[in-house]
Amino acid sequence: MTTTPQPGELQTWKVVLAYDGTDFRGWQIQPGQPTIQGELQAALGRVTGEAPLPQGSGRTDAGVHALAQVASFALRAPIPPGSFRLALNRTLPPAIRVIEAKTVPDAFHARHSTVAKTYEYRVYLERPPQGPGRIIECPPFLSRYVYSYPWPLQFAALEAAARQFIGTHDFLSFAATDPDEATRVGKIPPGRESDQDELGHKGAIRTIFSSCWEQQGVEDTVLLIYRVRGSGFLHHMVRNLVGTMLDVGRGYRRADQIQAMIAAPARGLFLHSVEYPDS
Repeated sequence: MTTTPQPGELQTWKVVLAYDGTDFRGWQIQPGQPTIQGELQAALGRVTGEAPLPQGSGRTDAGVHALAQVASFALRAPIPPGSFRLALNRTLPPAIRVIEAKTVPDAFHARHSTVAKTYEYRVYLERPPQGPGRIIECPPFLSRYVYSYPWPLQFAALEAAARQFIGTHDFLSFAATDPDEATRVGKIPPGRESDQDELGHKGAIRTIFSSCWEQQGVEDTVLLIYRVRGSGFLHHMVRNLVGTMLDVGRGYRRADQIQAMIAAPARGLFLHSVEYPDS
């Protein structure tokens, strides 16, 4: 239940944001660099006179987008949620929008309360399967949000590769980290704090609940969408999974040989949704 806080009463807020990450250096605030966290903190200051550091559900990397990023913070300002959302959107850059704002119990934390996340990766096929030999270049209005892939792919091979990731596995070989023992037991390497989930106490063990591709198309346009839902994701993990599957779809390796990875570009990746116990 959402309530309007009384003057001077500290309340925890949950906001859901959508953003185009192209022109930002990721979620996490960085001196002298435009970031989502930094823009949201500045907007809070302009609207309420308070500037708490918003805690995000995960630290999306530079160039990564979000359909439903979640952030939490505490404020004393008494403001109705609907008015708060509108006020934030009036002062945030056009590439960032708050799509929901509400007060929540104090125990809520955007990252620590998470039970599952879904990421989505979009690939534009320049060589659609129904037009052998043809090259259909990516339209400019789409290019910021997809990986424009120039080689032919076998969709069945992509599906077979995606199924390999379902279950609980050690995904260290799919993370952009050094494969040493300190990392495996949960020590975060320097400079790796700015992407998706840090290794934390779980090491590189993650559970993937679903992993699948789908095809969308209008006339000659073919868009492949990979959607993966899991307990958490490591630094560059989703991009490395996608890069490996594209390698399989291109015929460079078999699905049962998935071990090495080639990271796909950030621009096709979206944080799709974040789940919490009450959802």
